[in-house]
Amino acid sequence: MTATIAYEDVEVGTELPAQSFPVTRATLVQYAGASGDFNPIHWNEKFAREVGLPDVIAHGMFTMAEAIRVVTDWAGDPGAVVEYGVRFTKPVVVPNDDTGALIEVSGKVAAKLDDHTVRVDLTVMSEGKKVLGMSRAVVRLG
Repeated sequence: MTATIAYEDVEVGTELPAQSFPVTRATLVQYAGASGDFNPIHWNEKFAREVGLPDVIAHGMFTMAEAIRVVTDWAGDPGAVVEYGVRFTKPVVVPNDDTGALIEVSGKVAAKLDDHTVRVDLTVMSEGKKVLGMSRAVVRLG
């Protein structure tokens, strides 16, 4: 599968539409059920603090999944992503209130590669801190 965006129509520096993703404690419970990851740092505030965290934190894989949505929405086809990797730099802290946390994601085309692929670099922030580093995806365009 390939993206709906043509390789010829994209230049290095092309910015993807930025998106923000809200995360609440309910979101984390739903993700835990879907993923099978019931580590108490993702739902038990007392436990999270006992192990040195500031509060409950979002699952790393959840944070990755939210971030790549900027790329898949832009490309028009999740199957167009042929490679994706990140480094976890800071946790997404999710307070126990009606607001929760916000994951803010922006991206831009950093390189045009062979075989109609591009490398997209993402910036992933929460509370003004970079939560994912070296967040990069290779996408096959049309």
